[in-house]
Amino acid sequence: MRKYEVMYIIRPDVEQENVQAIVDKFSGIINNGGEVTKQDVIGKRRLAYEINKIRDGYYVLVHFNATTEVVNELDRIMKITDEVIRSLIVRDVA
Repeated sequence: MRKYEVMYIIRPDVEQENVQAIVDKFSGIINNGGEVTKQDVIGKRRLAYEINKIRDGYYVLVHFNATTEVVNELDRIMKITDEVIRSLIVRDVA
């Protein structure tokens, strides 16, 4: 298993309890073949630039250990989830 880091932005019009449900959903995907080492819900922040006429979003940062299959599945699910505006998964070198 390798170390990874994912940051994703959730739409600002999502209710707070739904934000937590989305975070739990992605943590469940990671825990199905990996482990979350650190999870940080940064909160609602202004985007650096507009994405599809959206100016704000809930930022979430997760550090985890997983196999490539888990990372591919997480990326696939994030791409088809309507509440996620943008996401990026990178391999953690530190």
